[in-house]
Amino acid sequence: MDDMKKLNYSSLIPLLLLLVSFSVGCMRQSENETSGEYEDSIPVFKVDPFWPEPLPNNWLIGQVAGVAADSKNHVWIIHRPSSLGAEEAVQTGDLTTGLPYVPAPPIIEFDVEGKVVQAWGGQGEGFEWPEKPHGIFLDYEDNVWIGGSGPDDHQVLKFRPDGTFLLQIGKAGKTGGSNDTKLLGAPAEFDVDPITNEVYIADGYLNRRIIIFDANNGKYLRHWGAYGKIPDDSPRDPYDPNKSPSDQFGSPVHAVRISNDGLVYVCDRRNDRIQVFQKDGRFVQEVIIAGSSLGNGSAWDIDFSHDPQQTYIYTIDGTNQCIWVLRRENLKVAGHFGRIGRYAGQFIWAHSMAVDSRGNIYTTEVHTGKRVQKFINKATL
Repeated sequence: MDDMKKLNYSSLIPLLLLLVSFSVGCMRQSENETSGEYEDSIPVFKVDPFWPEPLPNNWLIGQVAGVAADSKNHVWIIHRPSSLGAEEAVQTGDLTTGLPYVPAPPIIEFDVEGKVVQAWGGQGEGFEWPEKPHGIFLDYEDNVWIGGSGPDDHQVLKFRPDGTFLLQIGKAGKTGGSNDTKLLGAPAEFDVDPITNEVYIADGYLNRRIIIFDANNGKYLRHWGAYGKIPDDSPRDPYDPNKSPSDQFGSPVHAVRISNDGLVYVCDRRNDRIQVFQKDGRFVQEVIIAGSSLGNGSAWDIDFSHDPQQTYIYTIDGTNQCIWVLRRENLKVAGHFGRIGRYAGQFIWAHSMAVDSRGNIYTTEVHTGKRVQKFINKATL
């Protein structure tokens, strides 16, 4: 009997060696977050599980719907306090005894170490605060731009860093379709061109266009739809990876970003694509990302690597719960990192992202995710 046991154990050795070898290979792939089918030498990131520091004043954040970095590498988020609810309450038997937290103000500024610098936001005099905040952007003067994706959130707001109100574009509760030159339709994201001081708005959850205004006075300048065409709000069939790409943006047009060399990149989320334009709306090219992704699509938000040439595009994907890395020169996927999960470095409803001047990536999560994470560019360590 003992000899039989020895024989059985020894026969397992090759299998155990194979499993160990496979596990080591998986760990190496997980560490680099790329697979062998991709190109080498792409940026590598490591999550910082201790960023940000615990919030003061017993604050708690809800769904984090936007993130941005300013000129000091301070990181700004906008979250939805109203998304906090019963699941965050203390339960005693069948009775809710109360909420053991204070909802944090909707806009929070963190310093490089993750400490809260200031927080503000909410309804005020002279502007209409969105019911469902969506997106935040810090322009070249560190002015703060926000929007909203609720059914009546058809406005974009501009503030100074201290929360002083500067400008409102659009009107809450009023919309006029994708060819209206004054009203918006649930705008999702924004970027400001430092050369022309024009604000580009991904407009958005209701409309199907990019629209541009003067960033100082809100004067309408121009707009366009997919492929630079006139937008058309007529019904479209749902995205089908087996059919030709849609000639119109889907809903939502979720993000817009301007590169250093003056190209405009647009995330057409449910159509699984990024389209590239000249600043006047002339179409340049497009790329389909994870083209079999249905439902909420793959192209959620976009930013660039921090080198002057912006060699890489980073695109966060809230369906496949990862960040795609593309080479900007040819829009080819070079790798990806992240996976679904609730541990540090994983995602639940990955939503938006931003890159600071050191190349670190910050991500946010909505729905049940409700957090912001920092991924350190290993090249800076």
